[in-house]
Amino acid sequence: MRVQVAYAAPGVEESVHLELAAGAVVADAVRLSGLPGRLGIPDATLSYAIHGQRASPDTPLRDGDRLELLRPLLADPKAVRRRRAAEHPIPRPAPKVKRRRPAGTGG
Repeated sequence: MRVQVAYAAPGVEESVHLELAAGAVVADAVRLSGLPGRLGIPDATLSYAIHGQRASPDTPLRDGDRLELLRPLLADPKAVRRRRAAEHPIPRPAPKVKRRRPAGTGG
């Protein structure tokens, strides 16, 4: 089966096409690609995705899969959004006041 292993970081893009035996898993493709060693990426910091869906080292691969080597997050995106929202709150509009008509003024 044919599989692509890819890695991208600021200033770095690498991609390797591999021919693997049936039954190969993510860990096999990572090892055979040689990307972590060539790029100096510690295996312990990597996580994986197949076509954008999270995968583990023992996830089986299929012909045509694109295996992405993912870098660790530097910041939690939700925490960043919360901090940014707290720093720049959106002003709330003043509550609308219902005006009542004086009694006896038909309408």
